[in-house]
Parts: sequence; structure tokens; C-alpha cells
Amino acid sequence: MPEENEAVVRRLIEEVLNRGQTGLLAELVAADHVGHDPLGDHYGPEGMRIAVAEYRAAFPDLRVIVEDLVTAGDKVVHRFALRGTHAGPFLGIPATGRVVTAAGIAIDRLADGKLAESWTSLDALNLLRQLGASPALRRPVEPMPPDTASPPGVTAR
Repeated sequence: MPEENEAVVRRLIEEVLNRGQTGLLAELVAADHVGHDPLGDHYGPEGMRIAVAEYRAAFPDLRVIVEDLVTAGDKVVHRFALRGTHAGPFLGIPATGRVVTAAGIAIDRLADGKLAESWTSLDALNLLRQLGASPALRRPVEPMPPDTASPPGVTAR
């Protein structure tokens, strides 16, 4: 069973995510599937089709690469990297033409040969930074001046 579950997940990645063949979703995803996605949950094959279509419209050359994959019982866990050119709107951000990369981890629970539930964690902050939507975090260049007021009860050194 773990080998069959791995094959379903690999097929979803290669054929649906990477090639956009969303017509296969009914074959791979249970009708009552719940996908817990960092950008919002989706439900059933149709919910996944919408999510895939949104990603592929924004990043038409989207490529998801599995870097590690582990199966245990009814679960398949994979660490992945994605790459794509921002050629369409994404989360309200107009196309930038930038090639972006992001890392993530997904856990899929399968039942009866189909995805029943999925949890995905994606480094969305890094992705948004690459699109110019979030400022880069940085340290102050200089220490704070000695005359800066300290919070009550804190003695400045």
C-alpha cells in the first residue's frame, strides 16, 4: 500500500501540478478531500482544480521538484521546491516576470487509492518577498543612540 500511495502522490505532482492535467483530479483526489493550504483550504477535486489553476495562471511554467519523500501507513510526506516565472496575477500582485523559488513540505493522507486529506506548508513569506510584496527583514545598521528612552523598568547599558 505505501508504494501505491507514493505513486498517487508522484502522479499528482508530475501530471497535475507540473503539467496542468487537472482532468485527472477525480481519479487521484477523493470527493470529500480537504486540502489545508497556506493560502486557504480547498475541498474535493474541484477545490484542488481551482487552486492548481490559480498557481498555474500566475506561474505557467510551474515546476514542483520532490527533494525527499517518505511513506508511512496511509501517509506520504514530501519535501519539495517549486520554481516558476511570475507571468500572471498572484494574490493581487500583477505579473513581475521574475523567476521565483520556494520550499515546502506536504503531508497527504490517502484512503482507497486517493488523497483524502492534505496539509501543505510553503515558505510563502519568501515567495512574496521575491515578488516585491513584502519588505526584506534587516538588522539596524547602527546601534540605538544612548539617549533613546528605555521601556519602564529597563536600565540602558
